[in-house]
Amino acid sequence: MSETRSDGELLRAIAADADRHAFEELYRRFAPWLTARMRGRCADAGIVDDVVQETFLAVWRGSARYREDGDVAGWLWRIAARRLVDALRGDGARGRLRQTLSRLRHRDEVSAEERVLAGVEHGDLAGALTRLSPELRAVLQATVIDGLTTREAAVLLGIPPGTVKTRALRARKQLREALA
Repeated sequence: MSETRSDGELLRAIAADADRHAFEELYRRFAPWLTARMRGRCADAGIVDDVVQETFLAVWRGSARYREDGDVAGWLWRIAARRLVDALRGDGARGRLRQTLSRLRHRDEVSAEERVLAGVEHGDLAGALTRLSPELRAVLQATVIDGLTTREAAVLLGIPPGTVKTRALRARKQLREALA
């Protein structure tokens, strides 16, 4: 009877020996969990499946390196989350470059989020955020924290772009009221 290897042992075997059995075991251990968690962030099952596959390919090819200083599930989640954002933005590095250039062109314009946060001198932002409904928090997370466009957030959340805009406006209004 074989002994069950730890996550770290599996990753070391994959990195050092290209151990296919270790890779398969790691995949069986984490792919269902990662897929379920990604589907909570993106309504498009095809994109989710691609992101999960790309995540494990990065592990197999060694382009994603585990430093053994944290949780393997969290490490895989970070890889997948970055790949999801890239997938939703379209063409990865090219899309990031286009967005960076776009931001440079409009760098003098203050975003709505910056205006709200600049006006907050006192108040409990974390508390105000937790009091938002899950739907409003999800839109803020996608558009503010993840930096997605309205259209990208709509795909991620599986709702129409107009709903994203409406929820974002409602969330900002509630935050302004809570922090005033």
